[in-house]
Amino acid sequence: MATTFKTLLPADVVETRNRLHEAIPVTGTIASGTYSDSNIKNHAHGMFQSVYDYPYLSSSANHIFDLTAGYATDSAVASSATTNQLATKNNLYNQMAQVLVGHDADGNIRKFDEDGNLTSGDKLEETYFINFARLLTKDEIKKGSFNLQMYLSGNSPVGSATARLNLTSIQDLNGATTYKVNSPAGEYGVLYTGSVATGSAAVGLVYYQAGVAVLTASIFDAGVAGNTQAAMLASTYTGSAELLASGTVENVADALRHRLHNVSFNNTTELNSTVYFCRANANEFNYSSNPTYLTGSKLRVKNVAGDEPVSYITTVGLYSADNELLAVGKVSEPIKKTPSNSLTLRVRTDW
Repeated sequence: MATTFKTLLPADVVETRNRLHEAIPVTGTIASGTYSDSNIKNHAHGMFQSVYDYPYLSSSANHIFDLTAGYATDSAVASSATTNQLATKNNLYNQMAQVLVGHDADGNIRKFDEDGNLTSGDKLEETYFINFARLLTKDEIKKGSFNLQMYLSGNSPVGSATARLNLTSIQDLNGATTYKVNSPAGEYGVLYTGSVATGSAAVGLVYYQAGVAVLTASIFDAGVAGNTQAAMLASTYTGSAELLASGTVENVADALRHRLHNVSFNNTTELNSTVYFCRANANEFNYSSNPTYLTGSKLRVKNVAGDEPVSYITTVGLYSADNELLAVGKVSEPIKKTPSNSLTLRVRTDW
């Protein structure tokens, strides 16, 4: 316990915030192919499918994202005669919408909006959801870094890449400057195909803090060459309406997963720090409070009575107002302190 204290002034304390970014690549072969689907977990509730980076029964497996789909209760798909899991898909859409989009003034759940304005523009009523694990996104997805590459056409069997066509990049173009802030879940950006952020190229939304990508089912419209209007089966790719209506959520997740080529983004870790500048002026801390500093009432480090006192700083302690030790910082090697020098030790606490 220290016996000499020095009060830190406001000018000695500085708070900073840094954002650390890490590049995250998720290859399509992880989602389908590498482990022959032993890393894919289908749940008994049938509401979503989980993807792991290794066979999920292994202790070293990490959960990386979930896949699911849903549509609004008044969607045209909901009235299809071949609708499967109608209530589940409606509930999934409503659950994601109320969390990510919120409610209007009348308490009704808002629909996903193509351009993010909420009051105007086309609504996304039939949607796929990719919910990334916090292990990947950390505090948030870095704005402007999201890139999802998908095959938008072709009706090859599941697991086959030979007939997958129309590889397309879906990105949050200009996301760093044009992101939206009218979501209860934080900031989000519009996803576009191509290289220009035009309304006709908007195909979904990415919620940065929530780590969720929302895609419109129309990207797989049957009008795209190679898509068929056949009923959705686990072994067949189909058009958006049939895929959402006739297939189970598990079937839909399978079809979506096998069309993934690559996903990449930068995650963000927000590091808040408080920096304390601990100053030892020339006439301060030249004596040690360690009992072994003295022997026979004399300073061990002095050979001649007229020599300057000297001490070696090894530790900095941060104390509360009532002298309770809160934090301890150690220097890499003892620092010599005499009346002939002054020191400033920079102590940083991260949280």
